[in-house]
Amino acid sequence: MILYVGLENGIEGRSLAWALEHPGCFAYGCDATEALVAIVPVFVAYAAWVNRRGQPGWLPERGDVDVRLVEVWEVYHLDEQYERVADGGYEVNAWFQHDWKPLTRLEVRRGLQLLAWSRADLLECIQGLDAVALERTYPGERWSIRGILEHVAGTEWWYLDRLELAGMPRAALPEDPLARLAVVRQRLEAVLPQLEGVERVVGKRGEWWSPRKLLRRALWHERDHCAHIRRLIAT
Repeated sequence: MILYVGLENGIEGRSLAWALEHPGCFAYGCDATEALVAIVPVFVAYAAWVNRRGQPGWLPERGDVDVRLVEVWEVYHLDEQYERVADGGYEVNAWFQHDWKPLTRLEVRRGLQLLAWSRADLLECIQGLDAVALERTYPGERWSIRGILEHVAGTEWWYLDRLELAGMPRAALPEDPLARLAVVRQRLEAVLPQLEGVERVVGKRGEWWSPRKLLRRALWHERDHCAHIRRLIAT
């Protein structure tokens, strides 16, 4: 099968390969070559993740995967006057041609399933952790596990806000991280079906956003931090 890939260089000093037609499937590398090599085994694992949840035929787990690099994005930074700067400022992340396409009914339905599975994985990996474990700090890490959960919820709210769909001010979000995660996800699940077939692109702070990019980034962010939490727990 053909795997269409968008490459994002310079995100936190790394390269990130996005499987554009498969939200939640992505691979990192120290450079572009490494990320593109990594996307094939990652896709195989992603297909197994999908098919374990009773979705036979959604994705093939066997056979050759032909990677087609269709677009490359170089991350850059903008200052308050929207001028490019070498360091600091606002990081402008990938906008691919694929992100212009409205979501289809099938993509919305599958997107909701992927979000549900991703959230189940996140909750499973923190199951049984007490308050001490949630608040534990780790050398070289910005957040505790509780902080990561708050970050995941806050960032998902921020993604919705890029399209002016957050539905509530950030200050109104619950303080408890699990309640915050639930409230923001309920909003995303309510909004996503309304975006089927919608041609909506919004520019905010020098960056383009669309329903497709919203789904792409939301699944990436939660799955990425779920793996992050697992690594911390294993230390």
